[in-house]
Amino acid sequence: MTTTVQAAARQRPVGELLREWRDRRRISQLDLAISADISTRHLSFVETGRSKPSRDMVLRLGEHLEVPLRERNRLLLAAGYAPAYTETALGDPDMTAVRQAVRQLLAGHEPYPAAVVDRNWNLVDANASVGLFVAGIAPELTTNVLRATLHPDGMAPHIRNLGEWRAHLLGRLRRQVGQTADPGLADLLAELRGYPCDQPVPEVEVPGPGEIFVPLRFRHEGTDLTFFSTVATFGTPLDVTVAELMIESFFPADPATAAYLRERAARVG
Repeated sequence: MTTTVQAAARQRPVGELLREWRDRRRISQLDLAISADISTRHLSFVETGRSKPSRDMVLRLGEHLEVPLRERNRLLLAAGYAPAYTETALGDPDMTAVRQAVRQLLAGHEPYPAAVVDRNWNLVDANASVGLFVAGIAPELTTNVLRATLHPDGMAPHIRNLGEWRAHLLGRLRRQVGQTADPGLADLLAELRGYPCDQPVPEVEVPGPGEIFVPLRFRHEGTDLTFFSTVATFGTPLDVTVAELMIESFFPADPATAAYLRERAARVG
């Protein structure tokens, strides 16, 4: 963690930060005190700065408020303690098992597309089938999955239901901003909202007849393909990098798309 981040964390008292997270989660002092097994009076004193919380108390409150690991470290710094969670580069030898697990998931998902992104939606890794989405897109766009998808020079012209898919992605990002309070993600959301879209963008995702998920309808070399996606994260992360990895896997939503992807893989492979 940089000196700048450490200084920024110390500029705001830990009580103020905890109160902000509690407000963001819409949890009352009483409810948080009960779930964290502390007195409401003690919690009030912590939030107002009249009492300094112990390291264990900061970690306990961060857990019950579902504060992301990165932000729990900042809470600890603001309280005068060292960070509890490491942030290890994915290329580090200690991350070998994580890299192998990711590669196994990506390879096992072939011939269907799958990609791994970090907390900022930057592309970390992908399998070969993602190539059908990004073919012909400028490399500088493909570094960020959301930009690659919604930018007019990216996937957007090939997405048949761009308005619907755009609303889905912006909704996901908006919820992520609310959960993490990450200013970088807020800036990305503002940038993406500024991209043009020639289709109506629904304010609320309402299913059409027979729909049970938001589909991605993508045109590839003259053929219309339909996908749905799932998102996976590591279930027991204790490292900031691991906690922030997301694996998005696309599945064919109809037999024609499945057959096309199998045939394409056979040709390319």
